[in-house]
Amino acid sequence: MNVLIIGSGGREHALAWAIARSPELDHLICAPGNGGIAEVAECAALEIGDNGAVTRFCRERGIDLVVIGPEAPLANGLADALEEAGIAVFGPGREAARLESSKRFTKDLCRQYDIPTARFESFDNAEAAKAYILEQGAPIVIKADGLAAGKGVILASTEQEALAAIDDMFAGAFGTAGHEVVIEEYLTGEEASFFALTDGETVLPLATAQDHKRVGDGDTGLNTGGMGAYSPAPVMDEAMCQRVMDEIILPTVEAMKAAGTPYKGVLFAGLMITAEGPSLIEYNARFGDPECQALMMRLDSDLLPVLKAVADGKLAGRELSWKSEPALTVVMATTGYPGAYENNSEIRNLEAAMADPNVEIFHAGTKRENGRLLANGGRVLNVTALGDTVRYAQTRAYMAIEQIDWPQGFCRHDIGWRAVNREQANGR
Repeated sequence: MNVLIIGSGGREHALAWAIARSPELDHLICAPGNGGIAEVAECAALEIGDNGAVTRFCRERGIDLVVIGPEAPLANGLADALEEAGIAVFGPGREAARLESSKRFTKDLCRQYDIPTARFESFDNAEAAKAYILEQGAPIVIKADGLAAGKGVILASTEQEALAAIDDMFAGAFGTAGHEVVIEEYLTGEEASFFALTDGETVLPLATAQDHKRVGDGDTGLNTGGMGAYSPAPVMDEAMCQRVMDEIILPTVEAMKAAGTPYKGVLFAGLMITAEGPSLIEYNARFGDPECQALMMRLDSDLLPVLKAVADGKLAGRELSWKSEPALTVVMATTGYPGAYENNSEIRNLEAAMADPNVEIFHAGTKRENGRLLANGGRVLNVTALGDTVRYAQTRAYMAIEQIDWPQGFCRHDIGWRAVNREQANGR
């Protein structure tokens, strides 16, 4: 099978790493790829925002399956264009991808189908939004309606912060994503991520994870695309996973089917586990990043035929198996991220950092130039480790990081802290 992966981040490197091990794979291409992906796949300089160019490339190269990694091509209708051309694609069409590309769409669907979520209202003008904030009080959550690279959410602890967030969003802080906002009640609980595959009919639950969005230790500082993650999420026991399936995932899949826009791909539910049970924070229409890196490290079966089954509408009867050991990913980022940063600093000694067979380093923002590996983005490396416990996985990941020679890089030093504390409380 000839496979094309769309994307250039750590998620796509992890998917490429997993797919490359499949006996059903003939040739693997990634567009545009990165310095690490180049070690397991051919990287193609393809404009992934041009649906016609991607379609022509697939025909010329005899691609049997396209796996779309990031959200922007999904929102741009790439899956629709490929399907119309008769090319198998893993990823939802534009209308189904609105579960991620429009927070209002998802919240309205939750309201219509009684899917548990935070109380909310949507606004397309600043004055009405501010009046609602003053009526509700703080803390309160302000979200840009559209895609904002994981950064369009403000957890406002005071009314002043919330009002300022409204001004920023309507002034264009998140581009067109902030032309409409969703304002939600602030939920108290523990966040977790739940992943499932669906071909629009059958739903196959995958695994759970927890991530760290804030840039600083102790979950402080600005929101980012994610500074680390681990899987599984200890808060998601079997009973809670079943509740998520019954109360959130299955009703959503049925709702999308009923609307004539069946969802095909991976459905990533960001959850708040409250005293009353699971509540949907948001949906993502693709694998999380960096959650995907931890998931792929734990995967213990062939991913490729299952992705193809989703694309072909033949997921029924398929299964995936998972290693029992937890996996943990630490993101190394360029100094300055999530603000301004400089590219092209050199990264050395990754081979020594990967000497432990329980460690993999997935590249998120790298390039190779004249034999050197250079940083080429904000989030640059994903140091991922397996361990008998989260604490052991954490130790292995940070030991590997100590081997990496990259003065311009930084990371958080407490990824997995909540799970480690839980393990220690249980005597592990």
